[in-house]
Amino acid sequence: MKCNEEKIKIENKKKLLVSAIDHTNLVAAASSKDVALLCEQAAEHGFAAVCINPWHVRHAALLLKGTEVKVATVVGFPLGANTMASKAYEAGEAVANGAVEIDYVINIAALKEGMDSYIAEELSQVRCAAGGALLKVILETALLSDEEKRKAALFALDAGADMVKTSTGFNGGATVADVVLLRETVPQLGIKASGGIREADFALQLLAAGAVRLGTSNAVKIIQELESLS
Repeated sequence: MKCNEEKIKIENKKKLLVSAIDHTNLVAAASSKDVALLCEQAAEHGFAAVCINPWHVRHAALLLKGTEVKVATVVGFPLGANTMASKAYEAGEAVANGAVEIDYVINIAALKEGMDSYIAEELSQVRCAAGGALLKVILETALLSDEEKRKAALFALDAGADMVKTSTGFNGGATVADVVLLRETVPQLGIKASGGIREADFALQLLAAGAVRLGTSNAVKIIQELESLS
């Protein structure tokens, strides 16, 4: 009886994780074959989305046509230092190519310099360019104070974003504390935790803290880890 109960718990954890994962490959040298494998794995496991570089969006959209897996791509990635106009163009082009989710990095330098009107306008332009696509705003929390995290999250809310995302993974990763802070600041928005998610236990902690999406390049490993326990 206890054995069956444990199997059920593990299966429930697996379902929870699978439905939250953005299966990610943002490696610069990722090939078409790499992206095809990513899409195949996402469809097999039923992950929420694949997250890939803009170059691969058309390819992924064709491969995932007819599945429930969403195509997500990045804008202003990974530094957030692109111009406002280029970010808006990039978002619009990505949607035209088949992306239905946009993970966009705000201008971190402008945020830290207190250029509030610039941040608000950039968010507005990217939101407009993304159209009906799900917009996730990457805050890069490892580079921000708690006050800056809250401010950026509230800007994202005001601009009509759908989610705030902790990190690119290039400057530190997600923490439970940051997920809690963002959940308390913008309960109206989804929270995506990303960066450094390599184990099932940590992934589940992030979900318990309030994340609804997890960006990871270790998705298959995490699911296999859970399956090995059943």
